[in-house]
Amino acid sequence: MAPSAPTASDGRIRVVRIIARMNVGGPAVQVATLMRGLDPDRYDQHLLVGTVGDGERDYLATRAPDVAVTVVGGLGRAPRPFDDLRALASIRRIVAELRPHIVHTHTAKAGALGRAAAALARVPLVVHTFHGHLLHGYFGPGLTRAVVTAERLAARFTTALVAVGPQVRDDLLAARIGRPGQYTVVPPGIGLRPAPDRGTARASLGVAPDADVVLYVGRLTGIKRPDRLLDVARRVHDARPAAVVLVAGDGDLAARARADAAGLDGAVRFLGWRDDLETLYAAADVVLLTSDNEGTPVSLIEAAHAGRPAVATDVGSTRYVVDDGRSGVLCPPDAAALAGAVLDLLGDPERRAAMSAAAVEHAAARFGRHRLVSDTEALYERLLATTAR
Repeated sequence: MAPSAPTASDGRIRVVRIIARMNVGGPAVQVATLMRGLDPDRYDQHLLVGTVGDGERDYLATRAPDVAVTVVGGLGRAPRPFDDLRALASIRRIVAELRPHIVHTHTAKAGALGRAAAALARVPLVVHTFHGHLLHGYFGPGLTRAVVTAERLAARFTTALVAVGPQVRDDLLAARIGRPGQYTVVPPGIGLRPAPDRGTARASLGVAPDADVVLYVGRLTGIKRPDRLLDVARRVHDARPAAVVLVAGDGDLAARARADAAGLDGAVRFLGWRDDLETLYAAADVVLLTSDNEGTPVSLIEAAHAGRPAVATDVGSTRYVVDDGRSGVLCPPDAAALAGAVLDLLGDPERRAAMSAAAVEHAAARFGRHRLVSDTEALYERLLATTAR
């Protein structure tokens, strides 16, 4: 039986939230939303983070400078035994000092170290969020088995497991990670800043008012398949030479992608990391995702909030974000199928307009910031009520 929760001197519930790094991406957006959104009169939150890697954009510096953090040495993305042990010792010390009611971990490495530290410190309630998973497309068979074994073990020391979509939960259960009763599905909660009108957005990007614009937002790394993205771009360019593909992001495959796009006569424009995503969505006709694996893709949620239909690979919980045939089109992970869907939408403005309205309606109902905060509060309150019995 778990030890009873410590009594907070000011009556608030202490939460220690841990994430490996706050690089630009879905997990950082969700963590920042929770840090800002949970009632400070009810919750006393502390965020432990590692440092972002080379080629990554720091979300804290660019979009969340108001979020207070404690930087933990060694808590980066890459697994390094010495750094990991150093990070574990630091996290355990901080957790022991703060004596939280809840430790909530995000991302794989922070989940492993944070849950181990919580177990050593006998924290009453431990929550871990799977923003996706590492079961497909990341590692070879041997390392994937090791990851699964580690996650199964960590689940035994976890009170509640959160999945960002039902497919993520089902994949994890199929791998025998955790028990069905441990899981709660809490979709991401996203918002966008006010956007300029289409003409202003395109003018700021140097894009012709009447051009066909396809937008990709995300990391340029293996699991995202930038090679497939460029294959789609070639096919679209061949059919509609005036079309422009905007690529917002960076990563370890960025240089190769730029080199491979050199023969496309400027049809692909690499923008790097951008802080004005609302401008990019306003300029786009279609938003494209080409990944082999996804959790619940934030770029497609943002696109839906902006009223932009998506063409995406039908992987992970993408189906939970894109209402196939209504707010966008889902395809197998195949460049020809993706390009065909993009071209169909570019050639049919009326269908795009209908999908735009459906996307806004779908996103408002399912992926609002307030819903993320309220779902998380409801989970915490349910767990706290259980320990109080």
